[in-house]
Parts: sequence; structure tokens; C-alpha cells
Amino acid sequence: MILTGRRRERDGAPGCGPEQRPGPAAKRPDEREPRGPGRGAFLPWLLMGLGAFSNIIQGKSGNPWLAGAGLLAFNSLYLTVVFAAFSPRLRDTRYPVYALAALTAVTVAVALGFGGNWFLFFPLLSLASGTVRALRGKPLAIWLITLSGSAGFLSGWSDAGAAGAFGIGYGTFLSGMVTATVLSLFDTIQELRATRQELARSAVEKERLRFSRDLHDLLGHTLSVVVVKAEAVRRLAPRDLDAALAQAADIEAVGRQALTEVREAVTGYRQGSLATELDRARSALDGAGIEPVVRQSGPPLPPQAAALLGWVVREGVTNAVRHSGATRCEITVHADDDRVRLTITDDGRGPVSSGASFADEAAGALAPPDATTGPVGGTGLKGLTERLAAAGGTLRSGPDGPRGFRVTAELPVGAGDLADTEELSR
Repeated sequence: MILTGRRRERDGAPGCGPEQRPGPAAKRPDEREPRGPGRGAFLPWLLMGLGAFSNIIQGKSGNPWLAGAGLLAFNSLYLTVVFAAFSPRLRDTRYPVYALAALTAVTVAVALGFGGNWFLFFPLLSLASGTVRALRGKPLAIWLITLSGSAGFLSGWSDAGAAGAFGIGYGTFLSGMVTATVLSLFDTIQELRATRQELARSAVEKERLRFSRDLHDLLGHTLSVVVVKAEAVRRLAPRDLDAALAQAADIEAVGRQALTEVREAVTGYRQGSLATELDRARSALDGAGIEPVVRQSGPPLPPQAAALLGWVVREGVTNAVRHSGATRCEITVHADDDRVRLTITDDGRGPVSSGASFADEAAGALAPPDATTGPVGGTGLKGLTERLAAAGGTLRSGPDGPRGFRVTAELPVGAGDLADTEELSR
């Protein structure tokens, strides 16, 4: 194995050295997240001012020093607006708006003072306006209409002609509107991507919750039954070998069934059954020396309601087995056309904490009758309460008289009320 690893490292394949530790997988070019245009995409547009710069060099502007100062001021303010609009620290402040106001004043001043090619700065001003987030929406539309109308009017007033005035006004409006639309589109894409990631995290958390609930309900019940039946085997083996073997066969059957249920829970296709859980409840209570009394009345239940009540029976009987002092457990199911009511009553001292480890729960099942039980409640009853609440039902649990414990579940049997129960019970 050492030689193989060295040969792989020598050949350039991934080895076991510290320099080859696995890291984040590089995304392929077609899988990389698209990024919107940045501030660098707006810098080349300053080349539209080359005509004005040429006029300064050729002396066509009335005052070359004043024209040069105006060109420098325009370029500086344009860069200020664009950089501030893309700065995470400044883009949501009023700073880009103030810089844009100064840029507007300089644009109007140089266009009226020098005319000609200097009117091309109006589309650049509109382009910078589209990058300012504070103007997105209705304020930007009003501003662009006002700006393009003013640019067209001033251009026509300066002997640019109707065609030239229309071109300046149309270019001014179009450049700002396209810029704002493209940037808003990429902002929306980023928000959708963040929402998708949040939904993915939420789905993972929901699946973890489902898996933890299923494991608690499956293994907690099964291990308690196995412990009780193993204790029965130990008690019966010295005096009744056949009865001890029967209990051992039950342990094997329970273990095989638990293995199947865990596989179903892992794959997400587990569907409980109230009738099956009632049969298992009788067997588990008999094995624990608790007298089972099961009464069921009313019409057949829909599969979703039966599956959810099956979880309640499983948890309630598991708690009854853990009491170590219960001698009788009564399970009553009464259904009518609208609702179904399940009641589990025993004469024990209440459930141990379902948040304890399985080893603690097994020890609790073998504890002597005078042992102190843990606090009432825990993951099992709490999880069942959430499941029934999601289906429009309720779950109540608490002491029943001076000695005893009662779990009562009520659930609507309408298909519409249980639309999400199947997903919750999987």
C-alpha cells in the first residue's frame, strides 16, 4: 500500500501528502455563478468624450483652459458616481446621489458653454444615473424622461437640428434605461440565488428533523421492547425453556422488523399503520407484564390519519413499557365522520425523558418499581405534538389521577386537513 501511494504521487495522481488534501471542488466554467457588470464596464464609455477633447486640442473651444477644466471635472465626477454606485459601503447611501447632482450641473454647464460634441456628455450622464440604486424604479423613470427631454431641447436650441436633438434625447433616455434594467436584472438573479440557497438549507434542516424523529420513534420503541423481552427470557429460562424460546423468537422478529423499518425511514418511504401498531402494542405490553386493553370503534380511517395515529400508539406504548410500574394499559380509538380520538391510559408514573440516550431508556425499562423516573415530556411527545398540529390535530399528555398517565390525540379525518401529513410521517 505504501508503494502504491508513492507510485501515485510520483505519477501525479492524488496521494496522501499534506499538499494534496481535499479542498473545495473547482467549478467548471459553465457552472460558475454569473456576475453582473461591474464598475469597470462603464469606464470605456468615457471615450465618447474624445470629440470634446479633440476640440480642445485643435483650439475649436472658445477657452481651452476652461474647457479642459470642464472635461476634467466631468470625468472625475463620472468616475466618482460609478465607483460609489458599486461600492458596498457607499451604494446605499446618499453619496452617489450628491455626486450625480454635481455631475448634472457640470454636464449642463459644459454643454451650454461649448455646444457641439459636448452634448454627448448627456448620454454619459444618463448612463451614470442608471447605476445609482437610490433612483431605481419610478424616480429613475421620471429623472430619465426629464433629462432626455432637457438634453433634446438644449441640443436643438444650440442649432443641432431636429435630427440631432432627437438623437441626443433618445440616446440619453435609452442609455440610462438599459443600464438600470440590466443592473436590476442581475440584482434579481442574485436575490433568487440567495433564496434558492436558503430554501436548500431549509430543506436539509427539515429532512434532518424528519430523520431524527423517525429514528427516535423507531429505535426507542424497538429497544425498549427488546430489553423487556430479554428480561423475560432471563426470568423464564430457569423454569420454562419453551416460553423463554418464544420470547427469544419475538426478540428476533422485533429486530428484523426494526431493521426493515430503519431502511424504510432512511429511504423516506416509511408509511405507518394503526392496525399494525396496535398488534405490536399488545405484544409489547404482554411481554412487559402489562395487561393490554384495546378498543376501536367507528368507520375505517384514511391512510394518512391511521399512519399518524400509529406513531402516537408507538410512542404511548413505549412510554408505558418504560414506566416499570404500570400493570394495565388501555388504548381507545373512536372515530366519526369528522374527527378521530385516540386515548392511551395506564396506571404507571409517567414517561421518562425521551431526550435520554437509548442506554438510559433501556436501563429505565429494567429499573425496579420504586426507581425515580425522569421528567415528563421530551423529543417523542414534542415531535408528535408538532406532527399533529401540522395536520390540524392536537396532542395532550399528563397525569391521570393520583397514579397513572394519559395521552390523548385528536385529529380531523378529512383528506384536505391531512394534505401534509404524509410528508410529515415519512
